[in-house]
Amino acid sequence: MEEDLTQGPIPKLILRLAIPASIGFFFHTMYNAVDQVFAGKFISEDALAALSLSFPVFFFLVAINHGVYAGGVALVSNALGEGDRDRASTLTAQTITFSIFASLAIMVLGWYFSPALFRMLHATPEVHALALRYMNIIFGGTLFFLFTSVFNVPMMARGNTRVFRNSLILGCMLNVIFDPLFIFGGFGVPAMGFDGIAIATVLIQVINAVYIGHASWRAGYLNRDTLKQLKPRVACQRELMHYSVPAALNMATVAIGIFVITFFVARYGMIEAAAYGVATRIEQIALLPSIGLNIATLSITGQNFGAKRYDRIQETVQVAFRYGFCLMLAGGVLMLVFAEDLMGLFVSRHQVSNYEKVVTIGTQYLNIAALVLFAYVILFVCNNALQGMKRPMYAIWIGLYRQLLAPVAVIFLLTGVLGMGVEGIWWAVLIVTWSAALFTWWYMRRVLKNYRVSEPSVGPNTAKKGSPTVV
Repeated sequence: MEEDLTQGPIPKLILRLAIPASIGFFFHTMYNAVDQVFAGKFISEDALAALSLSFPVFFFLVAINHGVYAGGVALVSNALGEGDRDRASTLTAQTITFSIFASLAIMVLGWYFSPALFRMLHATPEVHALALRYMNIIFGGTLFFLFTSVFNVPMMARGNTRVFRNSLILGCMLNVIFDPLFIFGGFGVPAMGFDGIAIATVLIQVINAVYIGHASWRAGYLNRDTLKQLKPRVACQRELMHYSVPAALNMATVAIGIFVITFFVARYGMIEAAAYGVATRIEQIALLPSIGLNIATLSITGQNFGAKRYDRIQETVQVAFRYGFCLMLAGGVLMLVFAEDLMGLFVSRHQVSNYEKVVTIGTQYLNIAALVLFAYVILFVCNNALQGMKRPMYAIWIGLYRQLLAPVAVIFLLTGVLGMGVEGIWWAVLIVTWSAALFTWWYMRRVLKNYRVSEPSVGPNTAKKGSPTVV
């Protein structure tokens, strides 16, 4: 059932949309945290470092996966909006075909380039071997990563987020069971050590793909007619490329950013890389409550932009900022006060020989990262508001600045010129993120003000003349 977001109190709408989304992403983030805990608590320091170095490489798979998914949802939902269910069915099938081609490309390119990428990240021979084995298994399961997303396309295009949320919860719960089962063995399963983490991840993707595919089949969104339309159609494949590539590029800037920071951190050693990997997981958990605000902002802004209710867009951003500030203030205080204890949850004194150094470096990062949390809220809320106002390309440009150009320049200045060491990287992240957030806030205000000036008429679906224009 579709909800009219152009009516009703904005604060209640944001909470109604944000809370379920945040719950789903909580389990998604905890899924990754579980891997870190088992690597750091029960395997070794090298395993922890290998996971940290694998993350930016793995994220390139995530970026392409997101692009295929976003392109499919955009086209299928558009066809449904036009009342053309036959075209929606065709596009659903063609998205599946597109994902098969994409998965083959990712798998081959991933296997080919991974060794060089890990060498670029200054991996020691031991860490390089572990990371390479991990990613080889992951790339081998690429098709199931993409199937998990594309089978969900017809669901999301119709506004059904329940199945996706359930799959995230299911994945996290299974990971808690599968990680120790495949690492240590038992119930007829041989012990696989660090490789068990990757095998558990792929198996969970297989299960989720079956679960979501079955749900779509039962709902009638996937059926025998869908299977008959899997043969590639050039026009549909081109259309999917047109919508998928920008979405993938936007996500790829995040992958590039993770790779760049990891590259500079790893120059100081695998201990620093391991500490950075653990600390960023803690930071992501602190940011979790704000993810729902991003999704709520996009949904509310999109409908109100179409209705020319620019006053409600302004209020949405303001309310999201207020909620985000309170949430990030609480998260920041916890990170500052309990940084060492939080690091200790992921790292074992018995398995990590440089336990004290890992915890010290991670604590240092968290103390600085606590000052950046609200900047992420500003950046992501504004980016989602701009996307809702049909300005999606801005996210790519600010992403290139925030993830590549500015980090390289500022990190070189702080570490190479001023000699601040690895701590200089943490301060560079703060400087770059806050500068990107403040510029994005200014740009969004300017865009919104221009729309309000160009649409001065008063009506049931327009902003009231003379209402404030400053966000």
